Amino acid sequence: MTEILLVEDCIEIHQIVLRSVVPQTHVHWAQSLTQAQKMIIEKNFDLFIIDLGLPDGSGMDLCRHVHERTPTTPIFILTGHSDLSNKMQGFSAGADHYITKPICPQELGVRIQSCLQKNKARTTLSDTLEWREIQINKLSQAVNVIEKGKWVRIDLTSLEFKILLYLSSRIGEVIMREDILKFVWGQNIHVSHRSVDTHVSKLRKKMGSASLLIESIHRMGYKFSPTPL
Repeated sequence: MTEILLVEDCIEIHQIVLRSVVPQTHVHWAQSLTQAQKMIIEKNFDLFIIDLGLPDGSGMDLCRHVHERTPTTPIFILTGHSDLSNKMQGFSAGADHYITKPICPQELGVRIQSCLQKNKARTTLSDTLEWREIQINKLSQAVNVIEKGKWVRIDLTSLEFKILLYLSSRIGEVIMREDILKFVWGQNIHVSHRSVDTHVSKLRKKMGSASLLIESIHRMGYKFSPTPL
């Protein structure tokens, strides 16, 4: 099932997008910036469609935030403005496509399918990080840990996986809580350091004996120290 997040407060546009997509596609609908930010934290999406004119903030800012969190996920921008400067801003913010209103359902559908197919083709090769105690697949977001000599799959939330992936990108380093906040939640989202500790604690509980790989550094942050193969 392909998961798309539409961020748009107009019900007519929502109906057009629903008509544009192929079967086996689930269109999630956020009608505000606040609602979209919450949904992005709770779920992973295969494609984003973002209107620039949101009732409680800038769709351009949301586009930047999404691109920072998931740089390989396609982003479509919707807007009533067709001038070049707006398009340049959109592409600079991380957008892959720029759709001006009124929207043609057929054109939108073709663009979505083409973009998804190209993105899938780019990510067909395995991209697995592996140590003696843990395996992390960046593409499927699957994580396995060693328990009693066998690989066991653990179920992580999107936030927990992002934290683990960030720690694994800086092996042996002391990573400040502030750095984790910026990478996982973005610079424009106000989240306390306590939230980092809470999510790391939940992550370590799920990791079982492999939890020892994540070391707490007093008053600073965390260090990830797996054993090379």
